Amino acid sequence: MITLTQARAQLESLESLKRTEVVTLMDALGRVASESVASSLDIPPCDNSAMDGFAVSTSSLSDGGTALPISQRIPAGAQPAVLEKGTAARIFTGGVVPSGADAVVIQENCDFDLESVTILKRVEAGANIRPQGQDISSGAEVICVGQKLSAIDISLLASIGKAEVRVYKPITVALFSTGDELIEPGNPLASGQIYNSNRPLLVALCQKMGFKVYDCGIVEDTLDATKVALSDAAANADVIISSGGVSVGEEDHVKPAVEALGELAMWKVQIKPGKPVAFGKINGVPFLGLPGNPVSSFTVFQLLGVPLLNTLQGRAKEQMISYPVIADFDKKFSTREEYIRVKIERDSRGQLRANRFANLSSGVMSSLSWADGLVRQDIDTEVIAGQVLEFLPLHEAML
Repeated sequence: MITLTQARAQLESLESLKRTEVVTLMDALGRVASESVASSLDIPPCDNSAMDGFAVSTSSLSDGGTALPISQRIPAGAQPAVLEKGTAARIFTGGVVPSGADAVVIQENCDFDLESVTILKRVEAGANIRPQGQDISSGAEVICVGQKLSAIDISLLASIGKAEVRVYKPITVALFSTGDELIEPGNPLASGQIYNSNRPLLVALCQKMGFKVYDCGIVEDTLDATKVALSDAAANADVIISSGGVSVGEEDHVKPAVEALGELAMWKVQIKPGKPVAFGKINGVPFLGLPGNPVSSFTVFQLLGVPLLNTLQGRAKEQMISYPVIADFDKKFSTREEYIRVKIERDSRGQLRANRFANLSSGVMSSLSWADGLVRQDIDTEVIAGQVLEFLPLHEAML
């Protein structure tokens, strides 16, 4: 049995798939940049006014009120003339600061009409001016290889004049569940059957991450059927993820099937929930076998599936978001690195406190709906109320 850190390192050592395409900015949300992007211009492209007011030369201002004629009017987008000496220019937010001006006086500090302005409050050189290149300088890198593009990133690309961006093509994830007891929702249950909750969970998680899904459905609990499913998945996808069948029972056929068709590189990880985890390759296609219990399947997907898929997609390696919280519970030591479902509340002093779900069984899926996230319990370490623990938020942030 290996540690979670060792398992993640093994998965993140894989080579990413290098297929790329060019997409418009309107189609770039959530895509992963396959090349760095540098700006070919300064943003802003020239000095401009940060406020509505009057562009002046500070050398023409006195300590008291200074009356100046208005020599020009500069709205945003207009090209100004050189500022005449001893005058002021009426200027609006975003307007280009004229040559000869070195400050903008906000209109609230002025008395003015259409022809002249009295500056009531002296300003220093540079006041209320956004200098050329203040935001982005020409040649500066604005997008890095492996960066997942957000709405803000897309706006940034647009600001430097980019209409398109080169990204990695989305990988295809083959998904299947094993278990003769499983039946798809919408069908009547027979005695001993349960609805398959892992399949829609994994499909939704992969789609949310921006991947294509090759859905292999439910595979019957036989070695031959498992081998057929793995072969089909390997022929039609870039990576395979299964749920169930990775334990050591007589009806668990994933391990022998993987060994028969390819190679098994990982078997069991020192975490709870989720000890039975399989990783290997089928005809060169990476395979990750998740436990069948719903909480275990979800937890292992977050801890190992997400870094695996992000690595294959070419996304830059990143740490999961976490922050410290105070435990509001006691728990005996665990021989595995344990991830405990908790809800977070803020106490009267503003501190974040974690309350654990009463039932930590790996089959209680309602606990994940209840929980805000997971706290990590180190191997062979007790949790004592008041202790600071690492909290991993479940909703949004872990993806």
